[in-house]
Amino acid sequence: MGRSKGTKVFALAGDIVNSGIIEIPMGISMREIIYDIGGGMKDGKKFKSVQSGGPSGGCLTADHLDVSVDYESLAAAGAIIGSGGLIAMDENTCMVDTARYFMEFIQDESCGHCVPCRVGTKRMLELLQRMTNGEAEIDDIENLETLARTVSETAMCALGQTAPNPVLTTIKYFRDEYIAHVRDKKCPAHVCTALKEYSIDPEKCKGCGMCARGCPVGAISGEKAQPHVIDADKCIKCGSCKSVCRFDAVILT
Repeated sequence: MGRSKGTKVFALAGDIVNSGIIEIPMGISMREIIYDIGGGMKDGKKFKSVQSGGPSGGCLTADHLDVSVDYESLAAAGAIIGSGGLIAMDENTCMVDTARYFMEFIQDESCGHCVPCRVGTKRMLELLQRMTNGEAEIDDIENLETLARTVSETAMCALGQTAPNPVLTTIKYFRDEYIAHVRDKKCPAHVCTALKEYSIDPEKCKGCGMCARGCPVGAISGEKAQPHVIDADKCIKCGSCKSVCRFDAVILT
């Protein structure tokens, strides 16, 4: 574990069975923290990522579960010890939206003293918002990565220097999700509302009308005992239809 000695207190949270404040010896593996201490992921779901270091920490993958939790090893993987936050995320997490969420916090926390942090974090947030809204172009991934590296190298304080970590690590380890958002206009985790699409499987639909009655904007129509359809132009993607359907006929893509 190099120069990292002693113990460290972490706040363990997220999609994990046992959350809370833990004190661990430096050099323990991330796997031991997530599974032995944390009890694994809730509801038996698959582990996807863990963010280490607080809002400006990096997001690691299942390939990093055996990484030693110490200053040097985490830094080499793109994460930090930081404020001692550990957020475990399961398979239903959108990593693009996760980066957007943390960048929103970081941008709000910027003191505004230096341009790289004041303007750079705002521009990164805007690019991430475009991606989660389905408005980005393929070049925006490279633009976001370049901007993130520039902010990291030129910001005056530690906040600005570490602010790009969520962006850089999610692009590095989950680039396929960025491509899906930008090129295919799809959110693989079905988290980003603007990229959700609802339809009704005519073979499963019984025409009971529950979905139509549950739709708050009247976007679903159909005769009784006949397959119903969703008007994509009216749909606000709230998911009410899927939640009330008893025949699993509503499809989310």
